[in-house]
Amino acid sequence: MTLIANRARRAALFGTIAAVLALAIPAQAADYPSRPVTLVVAFPPGGPSDVLARIVGKKMEELLGAPFVVENRPGAGGNIAADFVAHAAADGYTLLVGNNSILATNESLYKKLTYNPQKDFIPITLIGTQANILVVNPKVPVHSLNELIELCKAQPGKINFASSGYGAAAHLAGELFKAEAQVDIVHVPYKGAAGALQDVIAGHDQMMFATAASVIGHIKNGQVRALAVTTLKRTAILPDVPTMDEAGLKGFEASTWHGLVAPTGTPPKVIATLHDAAVKALNDPGVQTSLGRLGVDIVGDTPEQFKAYIAIEIPKWKAIVEASGAKIGK
Repeated sequence: MTLIANRARRAALFGTIAAVLALAIPAQAADYPSRPVTLVVAFPPGGPSDVLARIVGKKMEELLGAPFVVENRPGAGGNIAADFVAHAAADGYTLLVGNNSILATNESLYKKLTYNPQKDFIPITLIGTQANILVVNPKVPVHSLNELIELCKAQPGKINFASSGYGAAAHLAGELFKAEAQVDIVHVPYKGAAGALQDVIAGHDQMMFATAASVIGHIKNGQVRALAVTTLKRTAILPDVPTMDEAGLKGFEASTWHGLVAPTGTPPKVIATLHDAAVKALNDPGVQTSLGRLGVDIVGDTPEQFKAYIAIEIPKWKAIVEASGAKIGK
């Protein structure tokens, strides 16, 4: 075989290899998304997380031209869904609509996790926050946060705070309040927010932290009295209610938040594409109106900002979980 023929053969071989590599690696990011994207939700259909995912996913579908399909994987406080996504292919086609439980508090609350919220996921964006509202039964003789703190200090161990469950966001918000206000109040856990709220309305418990969407109707009809919201900024759904920070507990924040993450190893170009689409979706007036009805205050930050936020939330809630003694699992 001649030298020219050898060179031609090698050139053809290298060309074939280059073509295969080009198909195997860059096309995945360059042509993304070329097939349906699954948004995994850790809670049942119809709940706030599910509705939020469907609203945002529908708009991202329009923007990117590929189906965004919501898949509900409820159970174990969100850990089933998180484990599934953490071990999914890192190609941008399986994403998690995570929240503060999955990405911040479960690490301290559960004795064993099969995923690491910081190592196994790449943040895309913090979608938004939902304020928890501190409400009391109308017969409780307080009309401000300071008055409630004074009452709790005057009656140690006699004021009950209801929650949607042991280790739930409402429970941990109450534990944070106990620590920050230095009061002795008694936690009464329920199997869901509805039962807890009904017993506050009935007067069996004096107070609770509840999501704005679940309690706003009861506030408006006078069944409970709102004292403060747990976000650092006032929430659009209840603009006249002060924040806990404004009311005297500086820096108090115990919001429910929702964010979009992908498995670690997902190509940077895919993360950038998803971030751009998510932020555009969150800036859409229709999306903003729909999320506003859920009591969501939209954020839409950068992956780096969301990563930093998670890094702050984990140790913050670890301290509260340890102080409360809350643990789930063997």
